[in-house]
Amino acid sequence: MTEPAILALNLTRRFGEFVAVDHISFEVPRGEVVGYLGPNGSGKTTTIRMLLGLLEPSDGHAMVLGYDAFRQTEKVRARAGYMSQKFALYDELTVWENIEFYGGVYGVRDKARLNETLARVELTEHHHERAGSLSAGWRQRLALSIALVHQPKLLFLDEPTSGVDPNARRVFWDLIYDLAEEGTTAFVTTHYMDEAEYCERVGIMREGKLLALDTPDVLKAETLPGPVWDIFATPLETALDALVAADGVLRGGLSGNHLRVITRNGMKAKDLEGILKKAGLKTEKIERGEPTLEDVFLSLAKE
Repeated sequence: MTEPAILALNLTRRFGEFVAVDHISFEVPRGEVVGYLGPNGSGKTTTIRMLLGLLEPSDGHAMVLGYDAFRQTEKVRARAGYMSQKFALYDELTVWENIEFYGGVYGVRDKARLNETLARVELTEHHHERAGSLSAGWRQRLALSIALVHQPKLLFLDEPTSGVDPNARRVFWDLIYDLAEEGTTAFVTTHYMDEAEYCERVGIMREGKLLALDTPDVLKAETLPGPVWDIFATPLETALDALVAADGVLRGGLSGNHLRVITRNGMKAKDLEGILKKAGLKTEKIERGEPTLEDVFLSLAKE
C-alpha cells in the first residue's frame, strides 16, 4: 500500500489557553488535491506550519512524505514546496533575480531548470520586470514558481489566490491541476467556497476543529440535514423572519435577490408557500436549490 503524502493524528496546537488546532486527524493520498476550507483564524495556516515543522505540536503528530513532520523537518522541507499567504518576494529584484536567489536556497542553480520553472507559470516574458511592479496575479505566479523550483512532491499553498481577480484564480487552479496530473500532491487552504469545488476532497475547519473531510459531492449529500430551497418572495426580510421562525425550517438567509432555506426532509414547496401566505406575504417562486459547499459549511458550523 502506498504511503500517504500526509498523515495527521490528533494534531493539536495551543497558544497559552487558546487552542488554535484541536486534535485533528486526516490523511492525504499522494497525487490528490485537497482543499482546506474555513474562515480566517480557523486554524488552517497553523495546521500547515505544523506539517512543515515550523511549529511544534502541543499534542499528536504528523508524517509528511514518510517523515516525521517535526523531528525530520529538513527532509520534509527538501521535498515539499510552501507558498505562504504573504510570500517574501524581494520587490526591488527582478522576477529572474528572485527565482535565482530562492533556487540557490534549495541548491538549484541550473539556469535551464530556473527558466523551465518560469515558463511553467508563464513568466518568461516578465523575467526582467521588478517583482514590485507586477500585478497581484503575476506576483502569485512568481511565488508559486519559487515553491516549485526544486520540483517538490508535495505543495502547501496557503490562500494562494487571495486578492487576485477571478480570471487569475481560474488560471492558478489550472496550474495546480496540471501539477497534480504529474503526481504532485497539493494541500490548498482557502476561504473561497467556490474554489473548494475544484478540489478532489475538502476539509472544513472552524475554530480549530476539522468538521468534515470528503469529496464535495459526498459532503453535500451526507452533511446537509434536508433539501435546499430558493425562495422568491416580497418583502425579503419579512419573508425570512417568517420562515426561520417556522417549524421544519432549519436555516435561512439572504442570497442576492431571493432567500435560501434548508428544511427538514419531507417538507414541500406548498408547505413553505403556506408559511408565507399565513404571514400575509406574496410568493413569486419556490424551487429546489442545488446544494453548495457554503450550505455545507454553514450547516456544520451551526451544529
